[in-house]
Amino acid sequence: MTRTWDITTVTDAARARVAAARLAAAHGVTAPDRTRLTAALGAHLSQCLAKGGTWRLGVEAVTGPGGSALRAVVTPGGGRDADAPSPWQMTVPRPEAAPDPDASGPADDGSALAEALLGADEDTAAVLERLGEQEQLVAFHREELHQTNQGVLALHAELDAAGRAQRELFAAEREARTEAENARRRLMFLADASAVLTASLNPDEIVSRLPRLLVPEYARSVDVWLFDGDHEEQPRGPRPAAAVVAARTGRPQYAAADPGGLPGVDDQPPSSLDPGRPLLCIPLPTRRAPLGVLTLSPRGERWDADDAVMLIELTRRASIAIDNARRFEHSRDIAETLQRALLTDLPTTPGLHLAARYLPATHGLNIGGDWYDAFRQPDGSLIAVMGDVTGHGLHAAVMMSQLRTALRAYAVDGGTPGQLLTRLHLFLHHLQPDLYATAVIARFHPDEPTLTWAAAGHPPPVLRTPDGRVRTLDAKPGAMLGIPLDQEIGDHHVRLEPGSTLALYTDGLVERRAQGIDPGIERLVAALGTFRSGELDGDLDGSADRILHPMLSDSERDDDVCLLLCHVHTRAAEIPRPARARLLS
Repeated sequence: MTRTWDITTVTDAARARVAAARLAAAHGVTAPDRTRLTAALGAHLSQCLAKGGTWRLGVEAVTGPGGSALRAVVTPGGGRDADAPSPWQMTVPRPEAAPDPDASGPADDGSALAEALLGADEDTAAVLERLGEQEQLVAFHREELHQTNQGVLALHAELDAAGRAQRELFAAEREARTEAENARRRLMFLADASAVLTASLNPDEIVSRLPRLLVPEYARSVDVWLFDGDHEEQPRGPRPAAAVVAARTGRPQYAAADPGGLPGVDDQPPSSLDPGRPLLCIPLPTRRAPLGVLTLSPRGERWDADDAVMLIELTRRASIAIDNARRFEHSRDIAETLQRALLTDLPTTPGLHLAARYLPATHGLNIGGDWYDAFRQPDGSLIAVMGDVTGHGLHAAVMMSQLRTALRAYAVDGGTPGQLLTRLHLFLHHLQPDLYATAVIARFHPDEPTLTWAAAGHPPPVLRTPDGRVRTLDAKPGAMLGIPLDQEIGDHHVRLEPGSTLALYTDGLVERRAQGIDPGIERLVAALGTFRSGELDGDLDGSADRILHPMLSDSERDDDVCLLLCHVHTRAAEIPRPARARLLS
């Protein structure tokens, strides 16, 4: 019988020693021999384990001359080489007959000691086995902890990377939000500044508004260099060389010690007038040639590229506003000159005083459409006319002159006011189908105490009787002149006694945008009712001024104003002094 065990660890050694002791006990080896075998085997296995490797324990029963014995042999395992030490072995005798394990009797001390050692070995083997299990568990937990630590480190790395990415995203978002806010601010400023510049039609006022708009938010200083009609500079001292280059080339120039790198801007050396101050010189472009140059210095050390682009666009819009204002003033001057040239001198008629006032509009191009006229017919009658051509400007002034000439031509052949307006309606309808006019004609005859009048879409005449009562002649008028409508404009008659005053006017005198025309007519009626007949007899011109002042004190005068007073003197036979027409500005 042979039993073998492979031993690699302390646990294997303890188990093998316990198994060898039990096998010896089973073969009847005495307790002292078993104790001696176990102690020697344990000491040798400790030396073997210290050397490392795998060792093999073999226990076999042998028979020799001395009788039966039990031999334990320890040899190197794993196929070691020939230089390995010689096997260790130990032999203990085995009696012929094994003692009965159930036999009663006191156990000797050697047997008790052997059993105690055997129990200790078994406990040691159990403890070692338990320790091995604990070591495996500890190793497992250590590996698990290591993996957890690796996971935590990886998680921290990912969190750090995510934190960096989030911070970068937040920074990019803040930068984008800041850029968007700056762009919105520039666009709002550009829109507001454009509205301010285009709100005026006065070139000098537009130029004066530019520094107020730009300083100090976008520039430290602003200089506007405007050319006159011959593109020569105004005598305001020397100009920077960059401004001269901008005027000649029509391109923005940047003058500084270092290049500006601004989009669409050429770099120039610093100005000799002020070398330490950067200058941005932007031409004021038009369709023909620059109007001038806008020269700015930055708030800080240099210009921001986006601010420079915005300033160039604002300068372009300012140039358009200035050019439009100059064109407006030019057209307005021509229209006003033509208008004043076409207004007639009032004729003198026995017993009839005439006084006229014309005031051009002070806002906008609303001049050139209103007119008054007074002339005699071949039968001695006097025709007084008040008219208003739709539209404004030079075209309206030209059409007004044509209507005035046509009306005078028609009046040579005679005809009542209604007939004259009917002819004028046909004339305008065929001459200018898209242009309309309103008019009122009053006819005075020295031999008739009757006023004949007719109106075509015009505000009604106002008549003051000698007793101071004032009323509007609001009989049904005809439609506007020139509209696509066949009409026969009828005449109206009213008795005209000495001391009576007839007021003809245009809507610019009585109409207000917020109130309409009716309250203005009521104010005119009230103003005319404040006069006495003696005042109108003595100073009709002064009376006309006294009417205009309260009527226009609350008006911005955005339309022409015409007023014609026709006063029948209380002494009709008296020949008055020559009537005058006054043109007010």
